[in-house]
Amino acid sequence: MNSLHIVSAFDIDLHYLSDKLAAMGGQAERMVEQSVAALVANDTVLARKVTEDDRVLDELQRDIDDKSIVIIGKRQPMASDLREIIGAIRIAADLERVGDLGKNVAKRVLAIGETVQPVRLSRGLVALSELALVQLKEVLDAYASRSVDGLSAMRDRDGQIDSIYTSLFRELLTYMMEDPRNIAPCTHLLFCAKNIERIGDHATNIAETVYYIVTGQQMPVERQKDDRSHALSPEFKK
Repeated sequence: MNSLHIVSAFDIDLHYLSDKLAAMGGQAERMVEQSVAALVANDTVLARKVTEDDRVLDELQRDIDDKSIVIIGKRQPMASDLREIIGAIRIAADLERVGDLGKNVAKRVLAIGETVQPVRLSRGLVALSELALVQLKEVLDAYASRSVDGLSAMRDRDGQIDSIYTSLFRELLTYMMEDPRNIAPCTHLLFCAKNIERIGDHATNIAETVYYIVTGQQMPVERQKDDRSHALSPEFKK
């Protein structure tokens, strides 16, 4: 929103979408932080809170979608204005998915129960979530400022998240191979790690949307991907 419109109500409508997206971003970040905290501390009360808070994100997304349709029908936007509105719809969808992924982690906390997690695994999951949240915060800041500086580098840093995830994947497989009793809890942790890794992917999607909103051009399709978990095939000892 680089210029004011003749009809001031149009600017108010666009600011409304931006404000709702800011609220969604803050809520999504809190849900991810709290879900990982619940996982590390085995806090089932906090985990239940995260699952319940997902309704807030769902309502915000519906609000953005409904408002966007009304704006398009009433204002018939073109060029940068249309990109703003379509971009808001896309970003809202990514943030809603981030909330779902945080909720999924919280659900695993309830499934794992009181199983003690190895300290190294907990640290790995925390490090993974911190990187993903940094990506999410930076891209939301870029949206708020309509700045594309650093978006390409930000997108490329998703490779760091993939690398940590692959390392965690390998370590969890090792724990399962060493003791069959670890299989159930480690499987839940694998899903948690994958959910967190996916948050980085959604942050990358938002970066691409912000770039399109500001420039009217698409970022290059090819980007670095270092998730090598699909290539790991350890041989289990009999």
